[in-house]
Order: sequence, then C-alpha cells, then structure tokens
Amino acid sequence: MPPSPSSPASSNGAAPTSVDASSDANTQSSKLWAALKRIFAFSEPYRLRLVGALVMSSIGALVALVVPLGLRELLNAVFEEANRSSLDMLTIGLVVLFLIQAAVSFGGTYLLEWVGERVVTDLRKRVYAHLHRLSLSFFADRRTGDLTSRLTNDVSSIRTAVTSSLSEALTQTLSLVGSVTVMVILNWRLSLIIFGVVPAVVGTAIYFGRKVRSLSRRVQDRLADSTAVAEEALAAIRVVKSFARSRFEIDRYDDAVEDLFETARSRVVLRAVFSSIVSLLFFSALTGIFWYGGLEVLAGRLTAGDLVAFIFYAFAIARSVGGMSRLYSDFNSAAGASERLFDLLDTEPTIRDAPDAADLPPIDGRIRFENVTFAYEEEPVLTNISLEVDAGQTVALVGPSGAGKTTLMSLLPRFYDPQDGSIHIDGRDIRSVTLRSLRSQIATVSQEVELFHTTIRENIRYGRLDASDSAVEEAAHAANAHDFIAGFPDGYETEVGERGVKLSGGQRQRIAIARALLRDARLLLLDEATSSLDSASEALVQEALDRLMENRTTFVIAHRLATVRGADRIVVMDEGSIVETGTHAELVDDGGLYSHLAELQFS
Repeated sequence: MPPSPSSPASSNGAAPTSVDASSDANTQSSKLWAALKRIFAFSEPYRLRLVGALVMSSIGALVALVVPLGLRELLNAVFEEANRSSLDMLTIGLVVLFLIQAAVSFGGTYLLEWVGERVVTDLRKRVYAHLHRLSLSFFADRRTGDLTSRLTNDVSSIRTAVTSSLSEALTQTLSLVGSVTVMVILNWRLSLIIFGVVPAVVGTAIYFGRKVRSLSRRVQDRLADSTAVAEEALAAIRVVKSFARSRFEIDRYDDAVEDLFETARSRVVLRAVFSSIVSLLFFSALTGIFWYGGLEVLAGRLTAGDLVAFIFYAFAIARSVGGMSRLYSDFNSAAGASERLFDLLDTEPTIRDAPDAADLPPIDGRIRFENVTFAYEEEPVLTNISLEVDAGQTVALVGPSGAGKTTLMSLLPRFYDPQDGSIHIDGRDIRSVTLRSLRSQIATVSQEVELFHTTIRENIRYGRLDASDSAVEEAAHAANAHDFIAGFPDGYETEVGERGVKLSGGQRQRIAIARALLRDARLLLLDEATSSLDSASEALVQEALDRLMENRTTFVIAHRLATVRGADRIVVMDEGSIVETGTHAELVDDGGLYSHLAELQFS
C-alpha cells in the first residue's frame, strides 16, 4: 500500500523506508487473518462436521506419506532381495492403503462440501435479511445490481475458503511436515537441495498474494458494475425499446464486461507468473536431486528404493509448498471478496427502533406534525412544518414539483426521520414505537405500482398474508378489479409478469387498491394514484379509492386539483413550507398559490 498524499514520504518524494514496508506487510497480514476469521466464523455451527472432515483429510494425508515408504520396500524387495513373497505382501498392503485413502477421501469431501453449501446458504440468508433491515436512504445511494452481486457472486467467492481450501491447507501442512521429516531421515544432505527452494517460494507467494487480493476486490467491483448495467437495462426494457436504444445498452454492457475482463486478465497474469516461478524453482531442485541422488546410489550410500522414495517425497513437498502458495492466493481472493460483503454487513440502519420502543396499539388516525424540519443532505427539503389532522379526515397535499409533498408523506412510516421536530399519531411520538407496529397500520397506493412476479391473488394477498381466498376476492370487488380479473383464462391465478408488465396501468392500480383494502389500515397514503390513467380507467380507480378512503385518515398527493376538490382539507406547499390551508372554495377565494394553480388547470 503506497503512502497517502499527506504522508511525509510522498510529500518529499522519498521512497518508503523498510519500517514502512514492514508496517504495511503487517497491516496486510492482519487484514487477511481478520477477514479469514470472520469467514470461518460462519462454519462454527457445523464444527463437528468440519472436524470430522478434517480428521478424514488428515488420515488421507498420513496414508499418502506411508505410500512412498511402501514403494521403497517394494523396489528393494525386487532389486535388492529378489523376494517374491515380500513383493506380494507389499503389493497387498499398498492396495489396502489406497482403499483406506479412497474411503476417507469420500467422507472428507462429502462433509466439506456439505459444510460449504450450508455456510453459503446461511450467509446469503443473513445478507438478505440485513438488507431488509437497512433504511431506505441506504438504497437511494446504491444500485440494485451491485447489491445483487454482493448477495450472489461475493458469497460464492468465499465458499472455497470455507471448504476445500481449509481441508487442503491442513493436508498440505501435514504432507509438508511429514515429507520433510522422512527426507531428513533418509538423507539429510540430499534434503538441503529442496530446502533451499522453500524460502524463495514462500517469499514469492507473499508478494503475489497481496497483489492478487487487491485485484480480486477490483474484479468483484467490476462484476458488480456489469451486473448493475444489465439489471438496469432489463428492468427498463420498455423504455429501451421505445427509444430504440438496444444498441446503446449493448455497448454499455460490452464496455462493462470488457473492464471486468481486463481486471480479471491482470489477476490471471499474476497467478500464471507466480505458478511459473514456483514450477521453475522446484523442477530445478528436482533436477539437482536426480543428479546428486544418482551419485549417492552409484557410491552405494543410497539404494534405488531410497532414491525413488526420496523423489516421491520431494514431489510431495513441491506439491505442498506450491499448493499452500496457491492457497495463500486463494485466501487473499476470498478476503478481497469478503471485504465488500462485510462492508455491507457492517452497515447499520439509520432508522431503527428505540431501545424502549413499544408496539403501537390500533390507531384512530389523529396525526400531528410539530415544527418538522428535514434535509436529505445539507439543504432543507422541509422547514418548520406544523400540521394537525383529525381522525378520518382526508387531507390533500398540493403544490409545485419539489415542494416537499412526497418527502412529508415519507416521514409518516419513518422511511426517514426529521432532523428537528416530531410527528405524533394519536398523541404518541412515532419514534417511541416499533417500526413494524407503525408500518403495519399504514397502507400506501402510489403512481408507480410495484407488483411481484407471481399471481394476481398473491399480489393482492401481500396486503395481509393470512387472508382467505374469499377475502382476497372481496377486496378485488371493492377495488373494481374483479371483472377484469375474471376475464383472464386463469382468473386470480394469472401471472402478472415482472413488475406487473402483463397488466395495464389501470389494472395495476386497482390491484394495488385491492391490496390496500385487504390490509385494512387506518392511515392511508395516496401518491398521485390516478395521474397516469386515461379517463375510463381513472373513473374506475377513483371510485375504488373513494371506497378505500372511507373512515380512514388519508393523505393525498395530487397535481390535478380536480381529484382533490372534495378533500376535507387542502394543504398547499411551496419550497418545503406550508403556505396555505383550507377547503377548495376557501383557497380559491383567497387568491393565493392554490387559486393561481386552480385558474391554470380549470381554465
């Protein structure tokens, strides 16, 4: 990691000192082990299976250590002793060892893969649940494709570290230690050749491992970017096709995946260079072993069987050190992916229940805003808003675009909290009650209706999950939706497509109204619910809305004043403040902003 621009090293152009390099290495190692510790913590509930898998892997590694010794005895029996019975017994012994190794390999692999899949499942569930706990402001600053990538690709990237890499690290360690021990016993002089290579390989692994970790993080970022580009275009496919922008979107995606390819290619180059260096070092060492070992055999200080066994152990050490170096690279890759994942898990919701929050009892619907001021960033969107609404009243919020109407409504279900002031329902500060109990008593119908890719029945039932089929159909009748639903071949079992693409705007609105009716909430929020409809659809939707608004406290946002003339109270907003309140007739007579808007629309 280079020094920051504010550090002395960069300000005077001097190269980092060895102390700086050592500190950087320690920091990188600390981050790696901290990341791996968090990754492996997810396997803690399954430690018995994991221990069983590691025990079986250890047995397999120990069996592998015995095999070269068996081959040594077999060769000596043939070339030194010419003993047929020893040859037969040794052959049978080797077959038994191979059977044991196959059995423990199966058991260890099965248990490790089971733990890996279980950890991935648990981690995805935890990340997804955490996303739902985060506040709305978090999603305003993130792309859906990036979050989807973290939920899928990043979780998959750390799977190997939890399963096969852990097992391989153990078996390679046992193989390395065991092989070194046996080699020293067989011929310590010959062992020095292979031992001289190990420090060079370890140093190379550390150097390349840090670079791979950094590139792995960048690969995951580029992958998230390409996923986001594709998801945005596919979600807005109607707009893309309407404006004939398919070629443009294809080029955008091509550019994103090319960036991903270039970043991934850089990582591939690093791994290929590293692998080549390790191979060169070890094959050079093996050549030296063949030469010097041959001299030892010719001098009578080493048997042919000893030399073959020695070469097998040299290969085992080469495989172990090379494997552990690769594992170090893999662990760094997993750590790079986990950084993005843990960044997400470490994000805390800005809107949460107070420690002493109580459930909100069934409400009457009396609402009071007291000196409410709110800003998304620094510039206030709402300034000193005070408003009282009686239970069962219909209040219309009107005014120019950007006046703060939607923001004011977003404060009621606590999508955001005001910086100053307070909001009360039936005399209770909404920050003193649980979010679940608050939002369960609010129903919303907006201009942009969000439907799920399931049946009409299930989309309506989303308002109350335990509702019976008859209750769903009753709500559809009240929302003027039953007739068009019954006209479909599959009726209420009709799939609506992603976001309700198979339905018209008016049909989607009526399903949303049926959903709100089924919820039967005392507080109703309507945000431009009829603004995008034709006259025929608007009449049906407005009739359904009138039924929905009966005996409920209702806030209505509307730009078309004709839809709110019958409201009990009209609140006129401009530049984040309330500038007028009254009935339609009163406000027209006052000659203020509302009167001006009415004149423009009705004339």
